[in-house]
Amino acid sequence: VGHCHPDIVKAAHEQNQLLNTNSRYLHDNLVDYAERLSKTLPEKLCIFYFLNSGSEANDLALRLARQYTKHEDVIVLDHAYHGHLTSLIDISPYKFRNLEGQKEWVHVAPVPDTYRGLYREDHEDSVTAYADEVKNIIEHAHKRGRKIAAFFVESLPSVGGQIIPPAGYFQKVAEHVHKAGGVFIADEIQVGFGRVGKHFWAFQLQGEDFIPDIVTMGKPIGNGHPLACVATTKEIAEAFAATGVEYFNTFGGNPVSCAIGLAVLDVIEKEHLQAHATEVGNFLMKILKEQQIKHPIIGDVRGCGLFIGVDLIKDQAE
Repeated sequence: VGHCHPDIVKAAHEQNQLLNTNSRYLHDNLVDYAERLSKTLPEKLCIFYFLNSGSEANDLALRLARQYTKHEDVIVLDHAYHGHLTSLIDISPYKFRNLEGQKEWVHVAPVPDTYRGLYREDHEDSVTAYADEVKNIIEHAHKRGRKIAAFFVESLPSVGGQIIPPAGYFQKVAEHVHKAGGVFIADEIQVGFGRVGKHFWAFQLQGEDFIPDIVTMGKPIGNGHPLACVATTKEIAEAFAATGVEYFNTFGGNPVSCAIGLAVLDVIEKEHLQAHATEVGNFLMKILKEQQIKHPIIGDVRGCGLFIGVDLIKDQAE
């Protein structure tokens, strides 16, 4: 919502003057914020855990998935990055390939990239072809006696190259993953909160019939203030709570963070930032496409709202 937005600064300042505690002390801001956030999501995603960073959120999502499914393995997309904790470096090919390599419980699926990927725009059914790659990974894992806990994916792969997965891909993948007893985790840390313009969440680009089992949020949620969230279903939350070891986060969901989170949602709504993302994004795409006609180095211009990728190439044919 912009650097030092006065509404955000004011919300933080006012709450700071009143009370800031650790989150063992109950405070209305926490409930008010969870209720407000729930209105942006499908009804099924109704349990919220508040944390301090996107990495914390993704680590918790991993724990939730494993506790719920009683499985260990995770499928991720090639080139993905999900955070800086040890558990997340392990599911980030972008990082682990330069460090300790791939763990046996991690499986890497090809990015559903119809420009550079395995199956391109001229393929008769790239959606099914890319989803079948995930299905094959699951079958191969089962033959080795391994079980899938989750398919963990950014709703729009960002580090992987600002990729827009073809609509319907998530539905088909979710079908394979659910059949294998796993859950679908949508990482919205970079792409949520109206960035894509026409929807509040990037996973909604896949269609109204698609709902992830877990959604993680970070970065824009607090406009630079350390705030993050995991949203999930009652079933998954109950399985997680059944261990008797409750989830506790000292400052996740403290009154100041929640006041800031509420103010961010207010600004997005009041200043019509979703419509703004659509309008500015369309304008940027238009002028980039004009450049593409003039310059052969620009191979592809793709995007949605203010999530835009420009592919620079050496050779149009290759």
